[in-house]
Amino acid sequence: MADFYQTGVVATLHRFMETGHERLERELMAYASQRPVALVLPALFSEFEGPAMPRIVEQLREVPYLRQVILTLAKADEEKFALAKKHMSGIPAEVRVIWNDGPRIEALYTRLRQNDLPVGEDGKGRSCWLAYGYVLASRKSDVIALHDCDIATYDREMLARLVYPVANPNINFEFCKGFYARVTDRMHGRVTRLLVTPLLRSLVKILGPMPLLVFLDSFRYPLAGEFAMKADLARSNRIPGDWGLEIGVLTEIFRNCSAKRVCQSELCATYEHKHQELSPDDPNKGLKKMSVDIAKTLFRTLSAEGAVFSSGVFRTLQAIYIRTAEDTITRYRADALIDGLVFDRHAEEAAVATFAQSIRIAAEAFMEDPLGQPLIPNWSRITSALPDFLDDLLTAVDQDNGAR
Repeated sequence: MADFYQTGVVATLHRFMETGHERLERELMAYASQRPVALVLPALFSEFEGPAMPRIVEQLREVPYLRQVILTLAKADEEKFALAKKHMSGIPAEVRVIWNDGPRIEALYTRLRQNDLPVGEDGKGRSCWLAYGYVLASRKSDVIALHDCDIATYDREMLARLVYPVANPNINFEFCKGFYARVTDRMHGRVTRLLVTPLLRSLVKILGPMPLLVFLDSFRYPLAGEFAMKADLARSNRIPGDWGLEIGVLTEIFRNCSAKRVCQSELCATYEHKHQELSPDDPNKGLKKMSVDIAKTLFRTLSAEGAVFSSGVFRTLQAIYIRTAEDTITRYRADALIDGLVFDRHAEEAAVATFAQSIRIAAEAFMEDPLGQPLIPNWSRITSALPDFLDDLLTAVDQDNGAR
């Protein structure tokens, strides 16, 4: 969308014209000699069985500037691990598949637990964290990019526009978050539209314009799974192990990076991926679990920034959130009508009701345990406690891939 408006405290890089990937890739080829790029792909094996992952791999086979591609694979036995390696063949970068369920990686997780280093449960957060460790251990890349593996409309231009602001030394950003319009014949992105943005703005009404809230509300699509960063940030950032990953990453960037070194880049005209069920009656799956985890991460992070929460504050928050979200729905309805989009107001209201329940569940969990499950430690702490751990991780992954 042609929109040059700058909002909030982070720079917004727009996609004014559909110029394609050719110029960006030519420049990235030159920059990659100074700032080599690694791409991390967190995936379940089941994603190779759908249309999205084969398309992503096909596109990556044409990308010339990547130094490393790290597929961090979950829910896979030995046969599926071997098949995943086969599927990834033909990519010109150095490819490694991290077998998270394999005996070598499991032994490393056990070693961390034995040394009182919590690594959380199996999930996207832990998988990404381990892949960052491999990139740091290999010492081959200065920029780490990440995107999801369920993008049905994937195009290599998305990756170029994500990596460019961090890899280009003339711009010199340290972190770039992707954004895009989640629109087909209707609006998608319910958790961002109807939970995160109204919740952030409701919290501002109660807590005032705390710098963290202003920072988070500056992002067009805070739950986007696409971002790129300097490798040094991967060494210092902690990571949540649950659905709070994207918000957790942004809060760590807020702590460890100047806002002047943070940007968001518009990646594409259209973006489509798999849609989660709302699951209004089950807080342990679907969008309801996601929304609970996000709210818990937000409350705990704000508390660490000095916000004071009480049962009264949370009751007020829930009331303000519902009013704010309902007003937001009215805006989205007008937006849909002018463009002739399908708009199911009942479904939107049902989502808000579900998210209001999620906020209540998250508030109760916070009041019971303000600290919650600890974040996965950053790699600086790991190497301080276990100086040889990164070397052991490098060896384990390379051995699984037959490289040593």
